Amino acid sequence: MDEKMEILKEHRIKSVQTFRIRNRYHRLNGKNSRRGEHAYGDEFIAKMITTDRGMSGWGLATGKAFWNCLGSINQYDSEIIGKPVSDLFNPNVGILDDKYQMYDFPLHDLAGNILKQPVFRMIGNGGSNPLNLYDGGILLDDISPDSQQGGLKRILDECATDYQMGYRDFKLKIGRAPKWMEWKDGLKRDIEVTRLVREHYPNAKLMVDANDAYTVELMKEYIDAVADCNLYWIEEPFREDERMLGSLKEYLMKKSPQTLIADGESRFVVEDVIALAKKGLIDVVQMDIEFLGFTAWRKLIPELTGMNIRISPHNWGLGLKTRYTATLGAGCPLMDYIEGVIDETEGVSWESYGIQEGKIYVPELPGFGMKLIWGQDLDEFVRLGKENYGKLQSNC
Repeated sequence: MDEKMEILKEHRIKSVQTFRIRNRYHRLNGKNSRRGEHAYGDEFIAKMITTDRGMSGWGLATGKAFWNCLGSINQYDSEIIGKPVSDLFNPNVGILDDKYQMYDFPLHDLAGNILKQPVFRMIGNGGSNPLNLYDGGILLDDISPDSQQGGLKRILDECATDYQMGYRDFKLKIGRAPKWMEWKDGLKRDIEVTRLVREHYPNAKLMVDANDAYTVELMKEYIDAVADCNLYWIEEPFREDERMLGSLKEYLMKKSPQTLIADGESRFVVEDVIALAKKGLIDVVQMDIEFLGFTAWRKLIPELTGMNIRISPHNWGLGLKTRYTATLGAGCPLMDYIEGVIDETEGVSWESYGIQEGKIYVPELPGFGMKLIWGQDLDEFVRLGKENYGKLQSNC
């Protein structure tokens, strides 16, 4: 057992707390090609783990283990209490049992705090810091909300606001048809938005994200119309299909050879995404940082090294995920761009992460360098709910 594991062995899990945290976007986030308004924010579940020596770590309750058992978010809490941290976590690997994937982020944070080391240095320090960051919040806001559509001006206003916040590169949602507009009109508007943002930001890296709305032939029409816009990547043009991706890749090589294909956010079978990437049909793989998990990404990166494959985990929904992905990119190679989510999360302090001139800076602080100041304790919430239910029953 190495020195770090010996130190972790000295700490036993004393308690596990479950919190609900809320975030709020800086504006109404509108539609994408698949769903309506993303509203002003959402709720997430976090775990805090404390040891018998007074050290703690916290983070999102994450991964397939969590997503598949929402009714039992405390399923393994009692099982890990009393265990040495070294039984659950190895700094060189991550979590040691996929069963405990729910504690992936909290255990990374805890180990970093115990070892007095930033997570990105603990996992290898083989990446970059600062890292390239793009604005992921330019949705179909020209047609949102339904009651007062903002038009093209709203898109430019949002880009200008986000530019003032330190962003220099933008990902634009496309795919207004067929869900929100007729095919002809939707394609025309997608082209107008792309060309308009390029005109106003000639030096920006521009990505577009169709959320699987396009067909191969319509995507080729779109590429013809924006070929001079120098797109950096096209994300999720359509559902992952080897033949369709091959046709698109061949067309891009003729019309816009610098443009990459990014995909994988919505594909839960990771092996399928990697197989397409190894065939040269996906250039940037994007499995969600929360769903796949921090440890799984750490294990995957060595497999991809040397294959001309880049990574850019999907972060949408929560600024915490942007910071987790930045930490991964500072510690491991292959990270291309970080998806920026512009929000504030109640009770969470992350001021140590700087955003300037299109870059995100990962702090030299133990763990992930973020503090959970307060959150709604779900264990207490559930207890009070049961007590109140019992009182109601007794009064009936």
